[in-house]
Amino acid sequence: MSSKRTFIKSVAAAAMATLAMGSAFAADITGAGATFPFPMYAKWAEGYKAATGNGLNYQSIGSSGGIRQIKAKTVTFGATDAPMSGEDLDKEGLVQFPAIIGGTVPVANLEGFKPGELRLSGPVLADMFLGKIANWNDAKIAALNPGKKLPDQSITVVHRADGSGTTFNFTDYLNVVSKDWAEKVGKGAAVKWPAPTSVGGKGNEGVAANVNRVKGALGYVEYAYVKKNNMTFLQLQNADGKYVSPDDLTFAAAAAGADWFSVPGMGVSMVNAKGATSWPISTASFILMYKQPADKVASAEALKFFDWAFSNGKKMAEDLDYVPLPDALTTQIRAKVFSQIQK
Repeated sequence: MSSKRTFIKSVAAAAMATLAMGSAFAADITGAGATFPFPMYAKWAEGYKAATGNGLNYQSIGSSGGIRQIKAKTVTFGATDAPMSGEDLDKEGLVQFPAIIGGTVPVANLEGFKPGELRLSGPVLADMFLGKIANWNDAKIAALNPGKKLPDQSITVVHRADGSGTTFNFTDYLNVVSKDWAEKVGKGAAVKWPAPTSVGGKGNEGVAANVNRVKGALGYVEYAYVKKNNMTFLQLQNADGKYVSPDDLTFAAAAAGADWFSVPGMGVSMVNAKGATSWPISTASFILMYKQPADKVASAEALKFFDWAFSNGKKMAEDLDYVPLPDALTTQIRAKVFSQIQK
């Protein structure tokens, strides 16, 4: 695992540097939005540039920002982990398709605990984010972790300060597993966080930085950020009552039963998916493009990029512990979604 982690850190550093330099030369494709898939898009962009000579300039600004940018027609594609509704897609003249699958992961800054050593259930996790459980040695946490010496330390909730698909995915899960959360907070790309001791961070990057900075912190980030920042993740009890750790296999297990075309825009929720090995906060990240693009050349190049990534980017996805879409699904996306975009 250590060699894989070293590889991931070096890949992320190199790829992010490549994207950061994007403004220094003319990029052929522009995209903006979700921070959740940014490490993946950065790596794909690096591979695509090497293969074709064509670049991608992707702004990691959060899902809500991605939706704003595509609506304003300032980018070739928008990216969001909070899928737009079929009604909104029709209204804006957009298509939507999943590009990659990953997982949102609760993380903590707790001295003396290794990644995956501490277990939580969905309702207990919700109570912690509600502020009802305010200390790490609370009896409800202790009951799930017999034999573990929990610190007498207050919990500081770290959440997204920007409109976020990661927040949508996380609150979608809490909404399903906790009636109290559903009634008091609900789900959305931005919510009013109820815990009295809480700190906001911009992007998955900002949440990761704050969790690593604040002792006793509890936050949520996409799994690539867990590994890149050497964070302590928490195991979760899934819908089958099994405790699981996040990785590409448990994300894939959650996605296995998804009926993608049952929802307009393919906006399927995978939270709390059944299956003994399913990670309960798994999600897809989605791409938004215009059916009648203002810049047909750039739009066609973006489709070539995703076509290339679907065919050639699987190993890159697995190396970063994302889950590539199966070939049968990408074939359907090409036939049913790409075909709607005017060339």
